[in-house]
Amino acid sequence: MTAVKLSIDYDAFEEGKRMETEIERLSSSPEAATLTSLTIGDWGQAYEQSSEVAVEALVKHKASFPALRKLFIGDMSYEECEISWINQTDLSPLLPAYPELQSLTAQGGTDLRLSQLQHDKLEELIIITGGLSKAVLADIAASRLPNLRKLELYLGVDNYGFDGGLEDILPLIEPGKFPKLTYLGLKNSEIQDEIAAALADAPILDQLDTLDMSLGTLSDEGAEAILASERVKGLKHINLSYHYMSDEMMDRLKNSGLPVDVSDQQDSADDDDWRYPSITE
Repeated sequence: MTAVKLSIDYDAFEEGKRMETEIERLSSSPEAATLTSLTIGDWGQAYEQSSEVAVEALVKHKASFPALRKLFIGDMSYEECEISWINQTDLSPLLPAYPELQSLTAQGGTDLRLSQLQHDKLEELIIITGGLSKAVLADIAASRLPNLRKLELYLGVDNYGFDGGLEDILPLIEPGKFPKLTYLGLKNSEIQDEIAAALADAPILDQLDTLDMSLGTLSDEGAEAILASERVKGLKHINLSYHYMSDEMMDRLKNSGLPVDVSDQQDSADDDDWRYPSITE
């Protein structure tokens, strides 16, 4: 066995099933020693209960999962729990507990923190939210992740928890911050044009293979900054899918020679108030 997903639906939770018990049961199974990927889905009424019990159980039973390399906390559909309702916790204790971990994904931004984000071998960090707090952005900016290759952040909107601005994002792209980073995703944002303008001439582009600014409110304004950039020419892939660019701008990008994805055009709107990121609820 290499991958397992644990999940508790509403009825099972009402009947007394608990995630900490499921993790303990898995830890004592013969397959635990070879488990490489673990996904924690709904831990039971996640709109009221936080992921803290799951985190504590994973730390408690860390010795039972020596092969674990990939961990996803909060993988649930909107039928189980709307993304903005998922109650998370500080996931930091997982990092020293699993020193060989290579990938950490979290979905849901409510009460999420990564207050002690230090890990020598983590290669991938993905945070999926309808609104990511500036406190978590600060946690990531203060992190020590020397081996990080992929950083993917779904920034979201202020109505669902995004309480920051461009000034909270800029520290993530400072030169030397993540020396091995090759994939940067700053996506699903209501300030996608501002992010595009800031990234267009950022030195971090020189080390990247992929720049992902998909799923947000990117318009012609942000696209113009990308087209004017010399640094983007070194990228192998630019993901701008789900956007509010005009037909004319899409044609300019397609004819630019850049390796760009401009699929999933949304109805263009001159008023910012009528442009929405893809995942906001």
